Amino acid sequence: MADSKAGGKSTQPIIIIKKIKKAGHGGHHGGAWKIAYADFVTAMMAFFLLMWLLSYADPGTKAGIAQYFNRPLKSLLTAGPGSAPTNAPKTPEQKKEEQKKIDQKKLQELKQRLDAVTAHNPRLQAYKNQIKIEITSEGLRVQIIDQKNRPMFAVGSAALEDYTKVILDQIGKTLNDVDNPISISGHTDSLKYASDGGYSNWELSSDRANAARRELIVGGMRDAKVLQIRGLAGSVPLKKNLADPSNRRISIVVLNSETVTRLMQDGTAPPPEGAASPAPGEAGAAPAPSTAPEAKK
Repeated sequence: MADSKAGGKSTQPIIIIKKIKKAGHGGHHGGAWKIAYADFVTAMMAFFLLMWLLSYADPGTKAGIAQYFNRPLKSLLTAGPGSAPTNAPKTPEQKKEEQKKIDQKKLQELKQRLDAVTAHNPRLQAYKNQIKIEITSEGLRVQIIDQKNRPMFAVGSAALEDYTKVILDQIGKTLNDVDNPISISGHTDSLKYASDGGYSNWELSSDRANAARRELIVGGMRDAKVLQIRGLAGSVPLKKNLADPSNRRISIVVLNSETVTRLMQDGTAPPPEGAASPAPGEAGAAPAPSTAPEAKK
């Protein structure tokens, strides 16, 4: 050993130890999983939001959405530069609903004008309680109703009283404010018409409706607006008491598009005044056979 130390350098090898630090779990995966999870949650939220919106959509809207996604490229190509894609073509249901809204708006505005005429026109002040204006399933209905001491027609005839002419003259021109056609119905009470020639309340109510048509034209209404004349006798009373004077009336209906389409397609009349068929004895029911003595109206 002494010689070794004395003779020179030591031959013992030098050992170098390297310590390798192991990367933790987070260092191996990084933060990418967080981004993926956030994308997944966002996609699920969008999916459930879409399902919720579709659950409240009407069939017409759903059909429009389906039609749009069936032809997305065409929609994009037909859109102008920088503009949104054009809307999908409207379905028949959508067109029908749109037309219904247009009708409702027009007829509501016409109702307001007629209400103003009957409320503020000095010539109609005395008769405003005999004029009833309302929106029905057929359109806008204007009824001119008999009162006990103020009938619209001469007894047993279709001859208009002077004040009835005044009422019809004043509202006739206003009906031209919309292009919708009209239907005119005549109504009597349930008392039988005394006649040896077979003339009955059916003929009388029809003649009175036609007399009202002629006077509306005198007042300025266009003749071409009339689509239908109906005589309903006492089949659609206003009051349960079938002999009540108010059951004698003239009904003028400004028809909506739906009713006009039904009339033009099958040629049949709509349900009387848009009312459902009530039970016997209720207002609107067909009258029971009258026990009153025969008398002219």
